Amino acid sequence: MYGCQQELIKKTENLPFLEYLCTTANKLINCGIYLARQWYLKLGYITGKYNLEKELKSNINYKFLHSQAAQQTLRGVAEAFKSYKELSKKYNKGELSDKPQLPKYRKKGGMGIITYPCASLKAR
Repeated sequence: MYGCQQELIKKTENLPFLEYLCTTANKLINCGIYLARQWYLKLGYITGKYNLEKELKSNINYKFLHSQAAQQTLRGVAEAFKSYKELSKKYNKGELSDKPQLPKYRKKGGMGIITYPCASLKAR
């Protein structure tokens, strides 16, 4: 069973670093969306779960984040494209009334969600 714990952070000296982490995650999401859109529009290929990770390992945004957090961020992008593919199939069969759209880019300067696995966190 998986659990999730949301932490509300009060203004501390760590806030600028945490904001930078979240904006870096947002940039990584946009890089993943760009690459996945290019693959889809030019090759007709929907990205797999690990393909984005493999291609973006050398990206500066990927390197800045903890590797497992960066992987989880890119897997979210891959899930969005997989969802688009499944919704498109349903639309073509006539099971949906609204045509699905490709995942859109996030706003520049926005903050993305970062997920850290329990194994990578240490209590102080």
